[in-house]
Amino acid sequence: MSEALTGTGAYLERAGSLSHGLSLAVWKNDGYPTDYEWPDHHTLSLYLSGGDKVVREDRKLSGGAPGKICLLPAGHLSRWSVGAPVRMLHLYIAPTIIEHQALDCFGIRQGAFELKDLTFLDDPSIAMIMGGGVLPFDWGDRSDRLALDSACHLLIHHIIKRHVGDVRSQIDHGGLSPRVRRRICDFIEASLELPLTLDQLASEARLSKFHFAKMFRVSFGVSPHRYLMERRRQRAKQLLRHDNLTLADVALACGFASQSHFTKAFKAECGVTPGEWRKTR
Repeated sequence: MSEALTGTGAYLERAGSLSHGLSLAVWKNDGYPTDYEWPDHHTLSLYLSGGDKVVREDRKLSGGAPGKICLLPAGHLSRWSVGAPVRMLHLYIAPTIIEHQALDCFGIRQGAFELKDLTFLDDPSIAMIMGGGVLPFDWGDRSDRLALDSACHLLIHHIIKRHVGDVRSQIDHGGLSPRVRRRICDFIEASLELPLTLDQLASEARLSKFHFAKMFRVSFGVSPHRYLMERRRQRAKQLLRHDNLTLADVALACGFASQSHFTKAFKAECGVTPGEWRKTR
């Protein structure tokens, strides 16, 4: 993830990859200009040493020092005059990691927020976690991986809570978007014979399981499970009109685990068994 950092005097001292979408690096620069050109990742940086001679030229900002923080969003362009040796810890974060955590923890949907572009920030919480909970660990030791992942996700949580700007109005009160509602309904109708799970439905909607269940209930007035059972019963009623299909055939075609399961679920809602309902029709 660090290929966007360029400069003749910048060299990599240490690097490591964590879980998918997260990686770490310590960079040293002996005082040469450095550019950061349109990275595909967000970068959280902590000054470890030096920084007082660093100037962000594209914004004419100065004030670097050990413990200072920079937060650089994906896709930005920045140009830096370094002036003296500096050493920095970088955490590279894939945008999808931020998006998923914003949704799961804060209910902020993709496209509804932007990360702030911050330079020479004082944030003692970030500095403490990066300096004490990330830097000392062996990034290549599998036994340290859980602690490192936890520390990095704690950093991401803090970033979203404190350093997200331009949070546009959320649409949670309106439930799923019309496009997603149509896709989910079509998916369910085409898959009624399958043992659908909440995980599958949430994946089809491209939402977390928790958020999907919440948004689905707002959109349809019932839980995903109850909606699915109702669609299965309606499909069963259509099939029960065909006398050539046995009750076992209908149960299988509608995704019920067995004929007895079908009979029990049908009677619970309709007041009669499938066989009785067929006779009255």
